Amino acid sequence: MAGTPMSEGTGSTESGPVLLDVRNLRKYFPIRGGLFSARIGNVRAVDGVSFRIHEGETVGLVGESGCGKTTVGRLLLRIIDATSGHVFYRPTPEASARIEQDLRELAPFSGPDGEGAPLPATAQQALEELDGIADEFSLYRKSRHEMRELRARLQVVFQDPFSSLSPRLLIRDVIGEPLEIQHVGTRQERIERVQQLLQEVGLSPEHAWRFPHEFSGGQRQRICIARALALRPEFIVLDEPTSALDVSVQAQVLGILQKLQQDYRLSYLFISHHLSVVRAVSDRVVVMYLGRVVEQALTDELFGRPLHPYTQALLSAIPIPDPKLHRERIILSGDVPSPAAPPSGCHFHTRCPAVMPICSKVDPPLLENRPGHWVACHLYSPPEVLGSFEGAALPEGSMEVSGASVPGTATASAAGPRLAP
Repeated sequence: MAGTPMSEGTGSTESGPVLLDVRNLRKYFPIRGGLFSARIGNVRAVDGVSFRIHEGETVGLVGESGCGKTTVGRLLLRIIDATSGHVFYRPTPEASARIEQDLRELAPFSGPDGEGAPLPATAQQALEELDGIADEFSLYRKSRHEMRELRARLQVVFQDPFSSLSPRLLIRDVIGEPLEIQHVGTRQERIERVQQLLQEVGLSPEHAWRFPHEFSGGQRQRICIARALALRPEFIVLDEPTSALDVSVQAQVLGILQKLQQDYRLSYLFISHHLSVVRAVSDRVVVMYLGRVVEQALTDELFGRPLHPYTQALLSAIPIPDPKLHRERIILSGDVPSPAAPPSGCHFHTRCPAVMPICSKVDPPLLENRPGHWVACHLYSPPEVLGSFEGAALPEGSMEVSGASVPGTATASAAGPRLAP
């Protein structure tokens, strides 16, 4: 990004075609009160998230409960609509380059400081150009008919397999329903496809004539995976798919997911708070805190050398199987702030052990510290950012960063209301 493509694949710097390009995604849920239920505030569930997912890649999305992980997954599938921002589906390399350039041009005029200000000619041209690109590639500009066709390529596996399966339907009908809605094949062909899918997820074809309550939790999750695969999708959101399963069953389900990814050339967004599982299955990891991305990197890079204090605290909580080994645990003070009233500046500054004066005033940009490793923290901000804040000094041990920023995130408020879909 910003002239340096992000590295994908564990231990690799190569990247395939972009499947989903997420730019400055926001979702604010209204808070209503008073006699007439007027809007008195917003819950900022997702607050300016940007990242990419490439073909055949597994991106792990981690963070504490309530940080917005599940909301991001739902926004990527347009199960819910975004407040602002875009999810570009299969943009061409030329379109991606134009998106980066246009968002950089618009960044100074976006967000609270720039909202409502008149745009210069160059920024107005960038806005119009970005609007045209969104018309062609953004999921939020697709019509209902177009989205119905895209549903076949974008699927989801929810956290609770039992509540996502109708107790009144046979497994044959649960898995075959997407095929019927999309008018795929004859009735007999759909039944054969259901039986094939059951075998691919480690179940028997005879299970097609049973009800969901007749299966264990692990078997029900396999059924959900089979249903998601029915239409041969390109991308699947896996929303904590193993959190409700025993450890031994988790390993089986993860093995199935990895095999299916190779067979179908699938891309995954793997949402989880189980960091050991994320490390085992992900090519790249995105860390969220209170609706924002604070760090992203290749899996080995992030687990081997985490930069953000929040990421370091998360990784310090991973249990070590050897009782003779000990890791220094980083205990964060205080509670997670409310997304309805997030702190000013860096959202993490109220709990950060390395807080500086600038942290409560200035929101840190997401910058590339090393190739493919991005972090939003003033410990790694360039001198010109720190120097703009009176009394803030670059602390000893902070690392020099490249000047490139993630496109569209030069400021955390980039692509605000002006870029709403």
